[in-house]
Amino acid sequence: MDLRIFTEPQQGASYDTLLTVAKATEELGFDAFFRSDHYLSMGSADGLPGPTDAWITLAGLARETSRIRLGTLMTAGTFRLPGVLAIQVAQVDQMSGGRIELGLGAGWFEEEHKAYGIPFPKEKFGRLEEQLAIVTGLWDTETGKTFSYEGRYYQLTDSPALPKPAQTKVPVLVGGHGATRTPRLAARYADEFNIPFASVEDSERQFGRVRAAAEEAGRSAGDMTYSNAMVVCVGKDDAEVARRAAAIGRDVDELKANGLAGSPDEVVDKIGRYGAIGSSRIYLQVLDLDDLDHLELISAKVQSQLN
Repeated sequence: MDLRIFTEPQQGASYDTLLTVAKATEELGFDAFFRSDHYLSMGSADGLPGPTDAWITLAGLARETSRIRLGTLMTAGTFRLPGVLAIQVAQVDQMSGGRIELGLGAGWFEEEHKAYGIPFPKEKFGRLEEQLAIVTGLWDTETGKTFSYEGRYYQLTDSPALPKPAQTKVPVLVGGHGATRTPRLAARYADEFNIPFASVEDSERQFGRVRAAAEEAGRSAGDMTYSNAMVVCVGKDDAEVARRAAAIGRDVDELKANGLAGSPDEVVDKIGRYGAIGSSRIYLQVLDLDDLDHLELISAKVQSQLN
């Protein structure tokens, strides 16, 4: 089971804070550092000192780390034109020496679009499908040849389809809870399917849909990685769990029901239940980015039991 650190910087984090967490992620033996792609805080968080851009952040981290994978969960399709996104991701992949992964979603948070003057189209899923076709199509085009695309939302004419990523294949993540269109999209484009904040039962049901869609598309369901994203709150005792829950404004019982919370053994046991239904990777949503002791505990007492 791979454990990856997943951050939500829009809630309030500078680049320097993210760099500190990413370096700790690498030093403590976690598999990857991922971040969300949002420009506005949610809930009661003040968001200070203000948002950081996902791909600018990852470009910096690409030069400051050497081992961990880096990526987004998920890049908002509404924020970027697909041709530009393909260039950005390819460049950051080169900067990292081939350690980038692209999670791409439709975008959903209308308020942040209003706050920063970003168009919020009504039809987002169709745009996402075209974006996935364009980004992967540009990367797959042989050097020296051109790529054209005529879609409902995007048109590209004789693109040189450059630059190319360092990796032969940048892993693409698709995710979500949708019962029909999402599995079909994952079956066509995804190297990994991720379901966020879902129970074991809901995850198993959705993984089954994705596997069925893959087989229907003529693809082996086993070719895809299946993963979960869950909030994490671990403590060496009940008091420490309660303190960490309070620090992120959450209730311990709610966290235990809906996330990975409690003692290291409790968390290992719950991760095992996800592993039993086919999940091989967990994105640990870390909400208190100043609590590096939390990461150290997870590394020493949770990750060590999963290796």
